[in-house]
Amino acid sequence: MNRRQMISLAALLVAAPLAPTLAGAQEAAVDRFAPTEVAIRDDFETGSIVVVSRDFYLYHVVAPGKAIRYGVAVGTAELVWKGKATIGRKVEWPSWRPTNDMIERNPDAYAKYADGMPGGPQNPLGARALYLYDDRGNDTAIRIHGTTQPGSIGSAVSNGCLRMRNEAVISLFDQVPIGTPVYVF
Repeated sequence: MNRRQMISLAALLVAAPLAPTLAGAQEAAVDRFAPTEVAIRDDFETGSIVVVSRDFYLYHVVAPGKAIRYGVAVGTAELVWKGKATIGRKVEWPSWRPTNDMIERNPDAYAKYADGMPGGPQNPLGARALYLYDDRGNDTAIRIHGTTQPGSIGSAVSNGCLRMRNEAVISLFDQVPIGTPVYVF
């Protein structure tokens, strides 16, 4: 998919909450990044994941015209990853190692983890990770993962990955198989 096609596809995304109850409207006012069932155009493939980075939302298409919308944190301006990928690997409580680029950009923060960090509650990848692979089967180094910083959801703060609250990524992890297409705009 080329850039023009991706921009066109992103323009097609129309996310509007389905008729919320009064309680649902009050919850949305409190936390706009909580998982919410929304209506979308029905031309998105059921089962796929669509991310609109500028809006900080990930949509898991659960039926034609229907998705679960989750809040995400995305890469900082220069590190926003966009493209089409496939979930090539799923890991519970993943280990983590910063990329060489991350260590080079910020050695004070990342050099101490050059040998990696085991999975667990203090690991920055959180409770689950979905590893994105390109169409040639290569790991993109981009992940949809949990976070130890739930307050970062709704902002551009990561090194390119898509962060979700741990409870949200656990839910998504349980619903999507390896091979799920992912579109990031």
